[in-house]
Amino acid sequence: MKNILCLIPARKGSKGIKNKNFLNVNEKMIIQYTIDSAKKIKKYCDIVISSDSRKIIEICKLNNLDFHGLRPKKLSGDKAQTIDVVNYELKKIEKKYKKKYKFILILQPTCPFRNLKDLKLAIKKISSKKYDSVVSVKDVNEYHPLRMKIIKKGYLVNYTNMKRENFVPRQYLPKIYIRSGSIYLLERDVLLKHKSLVGNKCFGLVLGGKQALNIDTNSDLIYFKETVGKFK
Repeated sequence: MKNILCLIPARKGSKGIKNKNFLNVNEKMIIQYTIDSAKKIKKYCDIVISSDSRKIIEICKLNNLDFHGLRPKKLSGDKAQTIDVVNYELKKIEKKYKKKYKFILILQPTCPFRNLKDLKLAIKKISSKKYDSVVSVKDVNEYHPLRMKIIKKGYLVNYTNMKRENFVPRQYLPKIYIRSGSIYLLERDVLLKHKSLVGNKCFGLVLGGKQALNIDTNSDLIYFKETVGKFK
């Protein structure tokens, strides 16, 4: 029995890029790249798309996926949080299928590039019982916090509490990561009991290059359009 609920959250609104989840790039919608990745691991999971767009009805039909109804308006605005969407969809699907999932996998459409080996590694790690969650991350690179600044009372000062300027070459600075948004895999209890998408025993799945892309700006979209045909 499949014990993973794979959720693809794809609301129609977006401030940065209008309806970006449903834009066509290389003859298919951006969301389709994530659906294609999810279908490669369908033997492990049930795939559900959460959206307030009626386009999702036809998309589900074309991909032989069940349509479970549109997302309510209160979970579709700019201020709607992913955790609330996941909680809503989990309860709805479990009630419909009359089953309880052990794990929840969240694949955001704005991260279109994923390797099958990374998805399988995430499943392997959480199945080992050593971790309660797996989250994809990427190196902050030149945006290292030890180099960041704020303007305070008209003066440029270090963002951290360091009193002296840090001129250590970037390659010698401690590795710092930020969530990439590509993969969130968590135990059901992390969501329901701890009300989080990241557990206390989290495995950091380090991604780089195209796999770390998150389409948030027009520059990201241009990069995606230029590289989509080259990705293997």
